[in-house]
Amino acid sequence: MLQALARRARASASRRGLRHAACETPQPVGWNYPTSIRFGPGRIAEIGVACSELGITRPLLVTDPGILNAGTIVADAVECLGGCPVYGTVRGNPTEADVDGGVSAFIANDCDGVVAFGGGSAMDAAKCVALMSGQTRPLFDFEDREDWCDRVDVAGMAPCVAVPTTAGTGSEVGRAAVVTDERDHTKKIIFHANMLPGRVILDPELTSKLPPDVTAWTGVDALSHCLEALASPVYHPMALGVALEGTRLVKDYLERAVADGSDL
Repeated sequence: MLQALARRARASASRRGLRHAACETPQPVGWNYPTSIRFGPGRIAEIGVACSELGITRPLLVTDPGILNAGTIVADAVECLGGCPVYGTVRGNPTEADVDGGVSAFIANDCDGVVAFGGGSAMDAAKCVALMSGQTRPLFDFEDREDWCDRVDVAGMAPCVAVPTTAGTGSEVGRAAVVTDERDHTKKIIFHANMLPGRVILDPELTSKLPPDVTAWTGVDALSHCLEALASPVYHPMALGVALEGTRLVKDYLERAVADGSDL
């Protein structure tokens, strides 16, 4: 099935690319992939350097209970940072209360930056903690509507380093976060361009201890993002290339990763 999807996606992408190239008057567009990413086994050791590059000297590490109790990966990261406070109670679908708790921990520990450590929920909550660390308005005043992002006091935002521990969400390279509004039980997007983490560490060894079912779920999540990009009517050559290669990687390696998480 994945092979058929990949073939159809390549054909569709080729047709879109040819149509774009054939335009007599190219349309003005802007392409930007600004995130600085350290990729490779063992790169978590560089988390202190990544923080220093953003001027972070007293980070707050934000994560969730599942990651906090998954072996020693959080303790190892804290050691690489020379010690730091940990806020580890983010729920699977973060709420405003999760963000507020992180902001309280940030202020109580006199932090000056955030390390977003975990899957999509932990990273989304951490990005909101970095956003809200110096704001006076409530979180949902920054929902992704009209020009609400202009309400943000940019000087009140803290820098953020993202360390994903699953393969699926892509929150580490996103400028938004999804937070559940418990008042009406809806998920809302919080957005500001500066919510994009300043540094990312992609260390595949952090995923090696995941249970097989979580590896499978997050792998399919990654695939869904690739297919969404391939189905977009908007032509973006870099996104197209990433989507095609991501689809191939899932097809070739997800089953192996599920069978043996240490097979890097």
